[in-house]
Amino acid sequence: MHILTTFVLTQDVAETITETVENNVTFISWDTFVQYFQDSLPTVLDFCMKVIIAVIVLLIGRKVIQAAMKFVKRSLEKTKLEPEIQNHLSRVINVIFHCILILIVLGKFGITASSVIAIVGSVGLSVGLALQGTLSNFAGGVLILMLRPFKVGDYIKEDTSGNEGQVQDIQLFYTKLVTLDNKVIVVPNANLTSSSLTNMTQQDKRRVDIKVGISYHADIRQAKDVISQVVEAEELLLEGEPVKIYVDELAESSVVIGVMVWVKTEDYWPVKWRLTENIKYALDDNQIEIPFPQVTVSYADESNEKQRL
Repeated sequence: MHILTTFVLTQDVAETITETVENNVTFISWDTFVQYFQDSLPTVLDFCMKVIIAVIVLLIGRKVIQAAMKFVKRSLEKTKLEPEIQNHLSRVINVIFHCILILIVLGKFGITASSVIAIVGSVGLSVGLALQGTLSNFAGGVLILMLRPFKVGDYIKEDTSGNEGQVQDIQLFYTKLVTLDNKVIVVPNANLTSSSLTNMTQQDKRRVDIKVGISYHADIRQAKDVISQVVEAEELLLEGEPVKIYVDELAESSVVIGVMVWVKTEDYWPVKWRLTENIKYALDDNQIEIPFPQVTVSYADESNEKQRL
């Protein structure tokens, strides 16, 4: 009797489960699948057509941009802008053209330019706060290209940090300097626009200043004549520019004589080195002493010191 009751209960539970599954679960049949495919086919075909059109627009747009960039580069070459400015302008215009092309492609999928601009604006705010230094360097690069305080080939010195060298390349974020011993210094553009710098080669001519000290026992007139002869023998001095030889200072151990001459900017260092060397030779040949700091140390006689005590 107990086994029969259990069997009846089990059969009732099985029937209940079967009825519940039949009422709540819909089995996917082949007809259901075909019907779903037929309902989704227009949407899939529409999406595929949009993708094909977008790819075609993208390929044609790239060809159009390439042709337009050739025209832009030829137009920039006819201007009087520096080559660096031309390169940067062409890059910016190229980026703008590609951004427009991307907006057109996204428009094929129903994405409007206003929504893209809104997203870019919100993202740009957070990115801008995170990249303040980078944006400062970018702004500095734009200012350098617009105001042109220096150009490629100039020799500049950053007054704050003391970095100096010949300008090798001007990028939007940094500037490369090559030192006299062929080292490359990468300077952020924000440093070059937020502090003073010295452009040593922007002008066509430079003044060479040399100072040499002679002994107080030497004849100043003779020393000036000797130095004048050395200066007159220099062939790279600019004609018509003043030459000054003067007493600059009465120092502690010497009379300092100054020399000022003008040369072309590219001749500055050769002339300075040559004049300095030849002045030394000429003063030695004429027995004009060039003093140097000396320290005289005297020792007291130990026996005399004891007698005084």
